[in-house]
Amino acid sequence: MKTIVISGGTDGMGKALAMEYLGRGDTVVVLGRDAAKGAVFGEADRATFIQADLGLIARNREVVERITTTFPVVDALVLCARHFRSTRVETAEGIESTFALEYLSRYLLSHGLAAALGRAERPVVVNVSGPGVPKPEIRWHDLSLTRGYDGVAAQMQAGRANDLLGVAFAAEHAASGISSVLLNPGGVSTSFSGEYDAATAAHVEALKRYGKPVGEGIVPIIARIDDPPAEPLSAFVEGRRIAATGPGFEPAAANRLAEVTRGLLADERRRGRG
Repeated sequence: MKTIVISGGTDGMGKALAMEYLGRGDTVVVLGRDAAKGAVFGEADRATFIQADLGLIARNREVVERITTTFPVVDALVLCARHFRSTRVETAEGIESTFALEYLSRYLLSHGLAAALGRAERPVVVNVSGPGVPKPEIRWHDLSLTRGYDGVAAQMQAGRANDLLGVAFAAEHAASGISSVLLNPGGVSTSFSGEYDAATAAHVEALKRYGKPVGEGIVPIIARIDDPPAEPLSAFVEGRRIAATGPGFEPAAANRLAEVTRGLLADERRRGRG
């Protein structure tokens, strides 16, 4: 039996994946901020719900400590948590919320659980993001998008950051046997958690009408969990493998972002101790 950790697991594809693997008899750890939605897992055998605002660096560190203390071996980490904001919001730690939730949390969970993953027979990290979609460059001098914020731009930057996270993580943990997978499920009719302006809300409603059902959207994720690719890094769009090299996957940019991220996290740790 496997132990699977799912961020954003109380809704949409994350919840569907949790139910799938609980139905198989696996152990599932669900991370989410909504206690009411997470309550359903309190009634399920082999399910652990951890209520957490994953937009906070400190909370991610607490979650990692709790998981690794309770589950020394983790077979799969699935990263699904997202929340759209048409208006720029900073977390209590002073970081733009989309970047914090959709990139920093994934960085912290991936690296924080790497040792536990490395003890599994065929470990995999599935980062449900957007490989295969053209994205703008990282705003290296304005990661928190203090100038010219746009909700779509914020998510696109987080998506580019996750592509680079995959590159850097795979290089750092290549000897561990962890398979790092970047996965774009395509248009799926999920809840689209977020706070939208009128124009964006109308677009979201169209996506809900025409997107594929959640049950269909999770099929390529299940395939990667059940049979992780052999190579340290791979990328898929709706089940179709694409090259995780070239534009958008540059090692130099990945190393730069990793270095910037480590500095940002070190600064936050110092402030927290102060």
